[in-house]
Amino acid sequence: MTFAKSVYIIDDDPIIVFGLRKLLSQIGFSGGVTPFCNGKTALDDIERSLTQKKRMPDVIFLDINMPVMDGWQFLEAFINIPMDKTIRVNIVTSSIDPADRYKAARFQSQTDHPISYNNKPIKKKEIQEIMEVA
Repeated sequence: MTFAKSVYIIDDDPIIVFGLRKLLSQIGFSGGVTPFCNGKTALDDIERSLTQKKRMPDVIFLDINMPVMDGWQFLEAFINIPMDKTIRVNIVTSSIDPADRYKAARFQSQTDHPISYNNKPIKKKEIQEIMEVA
Protein backbone atom coordinates (compact mmCIF):
# COMPACT_ATOMS: atom_id res chain seq x y z
CA MET A 1 0.00 0.00 0.00
CA THR A 2 1.31 3.43 -0.95
CA PHE A 3 0.36 6.54 0.99
CA ALA A 4 0.26 10.15 0.00
CA LYS A 5 3.48 11.87 1.11
CA SER A 6 2.34 15.31 2.23
CA VAL A 7 -0.78 16.45 4.10
CA TYR A 8 -2.21 19.87 4.95
CA ILE A 9 -4.70 20.12 7.80
CA ILE A 10 -6.67 23.36 7.60
CA ASP A 11 -8.65 23.61 10.83
CA ASP A 12 -8.73 26.16 13.64
CA ASP A 13 -9.47 23.53 16.32
CA PRO A 14 -6.19 22.20 17.82
CA ILE A 15 -8.03 19.10 19.13
CA ILE A 16 -9.13 18.16 15.61
CA VAL A 17 -5.60 18.75 14.28
CA PHE A 18 -4.20 16.56 17.07
CA GLY A 19 -6.77 13.85 16.36
CA LEU A 20 -6.07 13.82 12.62
CA ARG A 21 -2.32 13.60 13.27
CA LYS A 22 -2.92 10.69 15.65
CA LEU A 23 -5.10 8.84 13.13
CA LEU A 24 -2.52 9.40 10.38
CA SER A 25 0.15 7.98 12.67
CA GLN A 26 -2.04 4.94 13.51
CA ILE A 27 -2.37 4.00 9.84
CA GLY A 28 1.39 4.21 9.37
CA PHE A 29 1.60 7.57 7.61
CA SER A 30 5.10 8.96 8.05
CA GLY A 31 5.02 11.86 5.60
CA GLY A 32 4.82 15.55 6.33
CA VAL A 33 1.81 17.10 8.06
CA THR A 34 1.45 20.88 7.91
CA PRO A 35 -1.35 22.47 9.97
CA PHE A 36 -3.00 25.82 9.22
CA CYS A 37 -5.54 27.59 11.42
CA ASN A 38 -7.40 29.23 8.51
CA GLY A 39 -7.74 29.02 4.75
CA LYS A 40 -5.79 32.22 4.08
CA THR A 41 -2.50 31.00 5.54
CA ALA A 42 -2.88 27.68 3.69
CA LEU A 43 -3.70 29.41 0.41
CA ASP A 44 -0.71 31.73 0.82
CA ASP A 45 1.51 28.69 1.41
CA ILE A 46 0.19 26.88 -1.67
CA GLU A 47 0.74 29.94 -3.86
CA ARG A 48 4.26 30.39 -2.43
CA SER A 49 5.03 26.69 -3.03
CA LEU A 50 3.91 26.99 -6.65
CA THR A 51 6.01 30.12 -7.20
CA GLN A 52 9.07 28.55 -5.57
CA LYS A 53 8.43 25.14 -7.15
CA LYS A 54 8.30 23.45 -3.74
CA ARG A 55 6.41 20.31 -2.83
CA MET A 56 2.64 20.63 -2.81
CA PRO A 57 0.39 18.62 -0.53
CA ASP A 58 -1.10 15.39 -1.86
CA VAL A 59 -4.07 15.59 0.52
CA ILE A 60 -5.85 18.45 2.28
CA PHE A 61 -8.16 18.00 5.27
CA LEU A 62 -10.36 21.12 5.28
CA ASP A 63 -12.74 22.47 7.91
CA ILE A 64 -15.59 24.69 6.75
CA ASN A 65 -16.04 27.05 9.71
CA MET A 66 -12.86 29.02 10.46
CA PRO A 67 -11.93 32.64 11.07
CA VAL A 68 -10.20 34.89 8.49
CA MET A 69 -10.97 32.64 5.48
CA ASP A 70 -13.39 29.75 5.86
CA GLY A 71 -13.29 26.47 3.96
CA TRP A 72 -15.69 27.61 1.24
CA GLN A 73 -13.67 30.77 0.58
CA PHE A 74 -10.51 28.65 0.50
CA LEU A 75 -12.06 26.25 -2.04
CA GLU A 76 -13.31 29.13 -4.19
CA ALA A 77 -9.76 30.49 -4.48
CA PHE A 78 -7.98 27.10 -4.52
CA ILE A 79 -9.86 25.63 -7.50
CA ASN A 80 -8.97 28.71 -9.54
CA ILE A 81 -5.21 28.39 -9.01
CA PRO A 82 -3.64 27.00 -12.19
CA MET A 83 -1.53 23.93 -11.33
CA ASP A 84 -0.56 20.63 -12.92
CA LYS A 85 -1.02 18.54 -9.79
CA THR A 86 -4.37 17.31 -8.53
CA ILE A 87 -4.76 17.49 -4.77
CA ARG A 88 -7.33 15.45 -2.88
CA VAL A 89 -9.45 17.79 -0.74
CA ASN A 90 -11.40 16.26 2.12
CA ILE A 91 -13.91 18.50 3.79
CA VAL A 92 -14.11 17.43 7.44
CA THR A 93 -16.96 19.17 9.22
CA SER A 94 -19.44 18.91 12.05
CA SER A 95 -22.11 20.51 9.83
CA ILE A 96 -25.16 18.36 9.16
CA ASP A 97 -26.74 20.94 6.85
CA PRO A 98 -27.59 19.25 3.50
CA ALA A 99 -26.81 22.57 1.77
CA ASP A 100 -23.14 22.13 2.75
CA ARG A 101 -22.99 18.68 1.12
CA TYR A 102 -24.62 20.18 -2.00
CA LYS A 103 -22.10 23.04 -1.99
CA ALA A 104 -19.21 20.54 -1.81
CA ALA A 105 -20.66 18.66 -4.81
CA ARG A 106 -20.95 21.95 -6.71
CA PHE A 107 -17.26 22.68 -6.07
CA GLN A 108 -16.38 19.14 -7.21
CA SER A 109 -18.18 19.76 -10.50
CA GLN A 110 -15.97 22.82 -11.11
CA THR A 111 -12.55 21.20 -10.64
CA ASP A 112 -10.36 18.17 -11.38
CA HIS A 113 -9.26 18.08 -7.72
CA PRO A 114 -11.15 15.23 -6.03
CA ILE A 115 -13.31 16.68 -3.24
CA SER A 116 -14.99 14.53 -0.60
CA TYR A 117 -17.27 15.45 2.28
CA ASN A 118 -16.77 13.82 5.68
CA ASN A 119 -18.54 14.41 8.97
CA LYS A 120 -16.58 14.78 12.21
CA PRO A 121 -15.42 12.72 13.86
CA ILE A 122 -13.62 11.11 10.94
CA LYS A 123 -12.77 7.45 11.49
CA LYS A 124 -9.50 5.58 11.07
CA LYS A 125 -10.90 3.55 8.15
CA GLU A 126 -11.92 6.75 6.33
CA ILE A 127 -8.44 8.23 6.88
CA GLN A 128 -6.86 5.08 5.48
CA GLU A 129 -9.04 5.19 2.33
CA ILE A 130 -8.28 8.90 1.85
CA MET A 131 -4.54 8.40 2.22
CA GLU A 132 -4.20 5.40 -0.09
CA VAL A 133 -2.84 6.35 -3.47
CA ALA A 134 -4.18 4.37 -6.42
